[in-house]
Amino acid sequence: MSAEKKVTVMLPKELLNSALKASGEGITPTLRKGLELVAAKDAYKKLLALKGKFDLKIDLNESRRDRDK
Repeated sequence: MSAEKKVTVMLPKELLNSALKASGEGITPTLRKGLELVAAKDAYKKLLALKGKFDLKIDLNESRRDRDK
């Protein structure tokens, strides 16, 4: 990361404990991962919106032949 920002947040204890247990890491890495997942979800929704909008004209059989060589 090029720049960091220190923040103070109020979190429900149960939610924080559950997240810490699931990640197996400390508070900062757990919160970073959570924020990354939120950002990725938004990017994934944008990609899903493009589904069916592009015709790539790929010959799957030809592609598979190249893979098997």
